[in-house]
Amino acid sequence: MLGIVFIIAILLFVIAYRFYGRFLNRHFEINDGRKTPSHTDYDGVDKVPTKTAVLLGHHFSSIAGAGPIVGPIIAAAAFGWVPAILWVIIGSIFIGGVHDFSSLVASIRHKAKSIAEIAKEYMTPLSYKLFLIFIWLAMVYILIVFVDLTSSTFVSHGEVATSSTMFILMAVVFGIALYRFKIPLVPASLIFVPLAFIGVWIGHQFPLDSTVLPAVFQSNPGRVWNVVLIIYAFVAAISPVWVLLQPRDYLSSFLLYASLFGAFIGIIFGGFTFQYPAFTTWSDIDRGTLFPILFITIACGACSGFHSIVASGTTSKQLNCETDARKIGYGAMLIEGLVAVIALFTVAMLVRNDALVHQAPLVVFGNGMGNFFSILGIPFEVGMSFGILAVSTFLLTTLDTSTRLARYILEELFNITRPSVRYASTIVTLILPVVFTFVTLYDSQGNPMPAWKAVWPVFGSTNQLLAGLALLVVYVWQKRNGKKTIFILIPMVFMLGMTLWALAQLIYQSGLSSVGIISTVLLILAVILVAEAVKIVFIRPIPLDSAANSEQVRAHKPGGIIP
Repeated sequence: MLGIVFIIAILLFVIAYRFYGRFLNRHFEINDGRKTPSHTDYDGVDKVPTKTAVLLGHHFSSIAGAGPIVGPIIAAAAFGWVPAILWVIIGSIFIGGVHDFSSLVASIRHKAKSIAEIAKEYMTPLSYKLFLIFIWLAMVYILIVFVDLTSSTFVSHGEVATSSTMFILMAVVFGIALYRFKIPLVPASLIFVPLAFIGVWIGHQFPLDSTVLPAVFQSNPGRVWNVVLIIYAFVAAISPVWVLLQPRDYLSSFLLYASLFGAFIGIIFGGFTFQYPAFTTWSDIDRGTLFPILFITIACGACSGFHSIVASGTTSKQLNCETDARKIGYGAMLIEGLVAVIALFTVAMLVRNDALVHQAPLVVFGNGMGNFFSILGIPFEVGMSFGILAVSTFLLTTLDTSTRLARYILEELFNITRPSVRYASTIVTLILPVVFTFVTLYDSQGNPMPAWKAVWPVFGSTNQLLAGLALLVVYVWQKRNGKKTIFILIPMVFMLGMTLWALAQLIYQSGLSSVGIISTVLLILAVILVAEAVKIVFIRPIPLDSAANSEQVRAHKPGGIIP
């Protein structure tokens, strides 16, 4: 039964890519005759034309992280696997895919500007400033969540810490081989891709656990790993993209493909069945009501605002040609949706009272991957470690990509262009994650709880609200250029409605706690931004009479005719 549902999901994604992706191409008039910013504004650091396979690996690794695994597992355990899989499939095709693709195209049509800069051009200066603040806060929350998740994984799975460390070193050497020694991609891949898989085996032989790590790790290994990961994020975020970002994400993509292959074989031929209830409840005691909590719990895997920041922050600066936008923007979202389906299957194959249901999501996922890989004759422990390693590489990508993007935002906010400022803006971004490293958080019963778990509701709300706001900017851009917008308007209204509803619930439930205060601030920012958009589009529309805007319209309309 698992296999049948999985095949149906794959077919729906393939059909969507072919037909709905083609519709998006037509609407946005994708044309390789236009040079992308990686060519017109090449700088050798951030704006670098990149091969499709390499950029797809980077983009997917950046947008995925643990999001399409953690969210679906939490939601499936709380509400059942049917609501979760429906939202993943429908959301990926008609909301998340549109959001990612349109954000990427909007950016490359505006010289690789961020979604916030586009808001400045088509909306108001206030919208621009608020958007920048909102995005920066979202990046900080992402860093807090994923630093803690990664360090927790390294503490509990020393073999993954070893493999991840080796993976980073291999990626640097791989990047130098490609860009400094000009070794062609295929021969270099034939060397380094197998090495990445060998690293999994080496990790099992030499795990970085408390018995081999320096004495400083002994008292609180999680906290020390947090510090190490924050230092890593700093170094990776200020380095040229070709040094680590591109090669590491390209190699990561092969871990993903192997994971997808192992999961595919395991699900199709393993004879696993649905044992967890298809539907459990309309209201979970720990999470809240299915509407709207399901739609903020499953972010990555269905729709995620973080994707628009990656698309308009790093990916648009590396896109080689416009036709790559469909492959990377829309295609990567559908791949992530498939990963989310696999993740929720790892819950669906458990009985409801299984102790694993209450374990950390990465443990549930690793257990499922161990079972899937065992169908190929791979030992359960190795398969489990491989699955967790694949997630960990995406977590590392999310860390340095989020830090880099937050650096861009701060520099944009204060209009600073000096290259040396990237050090200071990166340090400022990492201050709050450092603070959370040395603070112990407690749940409502007074028990200590991991930082990622405490921040997840705020992270989910921020992330999904950011998606709605990004769609709002794209909607204003298209509306003011006289384009049809219904396929953007519906996802935008849905995401804004669900997220504002969820924030109101969080405020009511959390009161004057840190979560309640943060949710209140986010709600106020969102309402102001929506009000600004309504004013611009419906109440006091500003004519497109500036040279910049006229140039943008001519770039999209044959003959430069404004409808």
